[in-house]
Amino acid sequence: MNAPVDVSFFTRAAKPLTSYRKYWAARFGTAKFLPTSRAEMDALGWDSCDIIVVTGDAYVDHPSFGMAVIGRMLEAQGFRVGIIAQPEWQSADPFKVLGKPNLFFGVTAGNMDSMINRYTADHKIRSDDAYTPGDVGGKRPDRAALVYSQRCREAYKDVPIILGGIEGSLRRIAHYDYWSDKVRRSVVVDAKCDLLLYGNAERAIVEIAHRLAAKEPVASITDVRGTAFIRRSGDESAQGWFEIDSTSVDAPGRVEAHVNPYLMISDQAREQGATCAREDEATEVAVKAEADAKATGLLPLPPGEGRGEGAAKPLQASAGAQTSVKVNAESPHPNPLPGGEGTRISGSVGSKANPAIKPLTFVPNPSLPHMQGKIKVPPRDRSVIRLPSYEQVKSDPVLYAHANRVLHLETNPGNARALVQAHGEGATARDVWITPPPIPLTTAEMDYVFDLPYARSPHPRYADENGSHDGATKIPAWEMIRFSVNIMRGCFGGCTFCSITEHEGRIIQSRSEDSVIREIEAIRDTVKGFTGAISDLGGPTANMYRIGCKSPEIEAACRKPSCVYPGICSNLNTDHNPLIKMYRRARALKGVKKILISSGLRYDLAVQSPEYVKELVTHHVGGYLKIAPEHTEQGPLTKMMKPGIGSYDKFKQMFEKYSLEAGKKQFLIPYFIAAHPGTSDEDMMNLAIWLKKNGFRADQVQTFYPSPMATATTMYHTNKNPLRKITRDSETVDIVRGERRRRLHKAFLRYHDPNNWPVLREALKAMGRADLIGNGKHHLIPTFQPLTDGSYTSARRKNSTGNATATTVKSSPVVKGRLLTRHTGLPPLAQGAGGKPSGRKGR
Repeated sequence: MNAPVDVSFFTRAAKPLTSYRKYWAARFGTAKFLPTSRAEMDALGWDSCDIIVVTGDAYVDHPSFGMAVIGRMLEAQGFRVGIIAQPEWQSADPFKVLGKPNLFFGVTAGNMDSMINRYTADHKIRSDDAYTPGDVGGKRPDRAALVYSQRCREAYKDVPIILGGIEGSLRRIAHYDYWSDKVRRSVVVDAKCDLLLYGNAERAIVEIAHRLAAKEPVASITDVRGTAFIRRSGDESAQGWFEIDSTSVDAPGRVEAHVNPYLMISDQAREQGATCAREDEATEVAVKAEADAKATGLLPLPPGEGRGEGAAKPLQASAGAQTSVKVNAESPHPNPLPGGEGTRISGSVGSKANPAIKPLTFVPNPSLPHMQGKIKVPPRDRSVIRLPSYEQVKSDPVLYAHANRVLHLETNPGNARALVQAHGEGATARDVWITPPPIPLTTAEMDYVFDLPYARSPHPRYADENGSHDGATKIPAWEMIRFSVNIMRGCFGGCTFCSITEHEGRIIQSRSEDSVIREIEAIRDTVKGFTGAISDLGGPTANMYRIGCKSPEIEAACRKPSCVYPGICSNLNTDHNPLIKMYRRARALKGVKKILISSGLRYDLAVQSPEYVKELVTHHVGGYLKIAPEHTEQGPLTKMMKPGIGSYDKFKQMFEKYSLEAGKKQFLIPYFIAAHPGTSDEDMMNLAIWLKKNGFRADQVQTFYPSPMATATTMYHTNKNPLRKITRDSETVDIVRGERRRRLHKAFLRYHDPNNWPVLREALKAMGRADLIGNGKHHLIPTFQPLTDGSYTSARRKNSTGNATATTVKSSPVVKGRLLTRHTGLPPLAQGAGGKPSGRKGR
């Protein structure tokens, strides 16, 4: 299948999704919604399901929901697919409602990690769930991937279990678990699944489904990219692999020969096949001097030289010739030779040599680098890197950081090698094998996936009494993407606190412009409630559409974690014209009044194209544009792999310039992270000063959340920086731990909140910055303290802390002899017209 526009320029050595012969059940046709009950199966004429997908989300038949994409993809291959959404997990009975699947159970925790969905960064339980009807929390278990897999096994022991989704992807090796504060085993071991599919799994799930349908045992499917599985020791299928031992950071590499201290520079140069420039110059001078001396007769010429008698001949000793050496008796040698030796040495030159004396023989040293030639490297497609075992990384943070660094270096599908990690010892020992990442989809395959017959709405079982999904049973996550269009996948930003690269990869996979336009028209024509506004044209990042490496060879060989840090790679194509063209075509569609861009903008990339910034600011900003500089100080920014604040300033100038030209009053809303690894208290103080100087008052505050397998999470757990080579003495990172310090960093972001002023005053005094406490404009916080209830009201309504029912602070009871103020008993001043106090005028 040839892609009309191969946006990633990546060699697709993979079987196209549309090249498989359809399964026999394709005769049943396409279902409006995939069945979730026996009654729905009967209505479709099914006696059983070939595949059952178990998910922790409510079933929304939309391409932004993983279970719908996988379900519709398998349906297009001819399989009968059922959905079990948010089942009760206290027993196995709810997992039997659709009967026994003919091929396998597909298990996913949902679009979100179940632990992040359930708990805040401060370990507080959330009371809401955006992927559940009515925004009700508690409809899925903690570690849903494990629980669902165990219940499926309990329901039907002989049915293979294929685990997928982001929760499984981020736990494919031994990983640090923030919620239990310990290193846990690979999810493959704990879930006891037959296969784990990580990343975007369309290629893998289609191939596995067809191979299982062909009666191939699931245990023999060990060659599919983007999968993880368990191999026991002695497994014959592991034969033929070249194992690269990377279980220790202390093991030496190649042994290089020591430099001979007696070698002159010229000798070293000759060993390397070169000459010494100084020696060459000296030789030239000597030759010239000798030639001049011979020309002036100062030196005797050898017989025959210079007299036209032919060339000089080497000296030869004839038989019987004698030589004699005399020593001056008046000047005896301090160490005279014994027996008169040295007074006269005579003898025949041709006499028999002493057999005990052997000449020195010089041979090449094979240990020298230039004598070894190129190191023979085993083929990458048959190489497997052995990571430190689970037991090692659990007890040794340095080895954990090393394993994480190796894993992140093996994420490019063009050069990644398989990984293996041992779990257990002795009789319980088994290896978790991880195959290289999946080959990205071509543009034509992306179009195929997004053009599948999605209903684009929640399943009818979630409708209210009026048959609507806008009332009490509204699903917030669907409401958010109801009128949005996903135009691409992947992200090459490489931010260390983000897990998109570990899940979707850094190769951008883009849809064609025609496919995007078709989806906008489908929303306009079929989605109930559309008023003419498309809420987003984006993806993981708004402006990486059709951007990739200029050279496919370089891209296939690259091992950099980011294409835009510390600066934009010279091999990266930063052309935004395809995106600009799409924006203009979408705006011109009949019935479309507004196209908004809500996805995160990579502003350091956007400033490379002023035309794009102008197009965005003029037509696609609804008053506010959210961007994420994350910090202002270099300490944390280098650990985040984010650009400096100067890039933000440059984009801000362009944003304001084009907003003024368009005659619009628009604003930038920057996002920042508190308590990120590498952040000092001084860094947060400087950020707070910058916020006040620029007039920002942060409402939503993001505290660093250590998600599994992220690079920043490794920093948090190990105090090491895996962005550099890991050794026992390598760079350490300042980590913000403990509730008190994390609260302080969060307080600096919300410096304007009176509830935070006491802790900030205490911290500023301890830091020697009491000069920032005062009532002037140049001060960070005031000296006075109003009466507060200590609560924090979040923009996310149910995440507020403190007294949730308190709306005002009650006055203290009046006590005789006590001075009354507005905070201790006096009523508030009456307000006159226009909201101004009706009392006396201020001076």
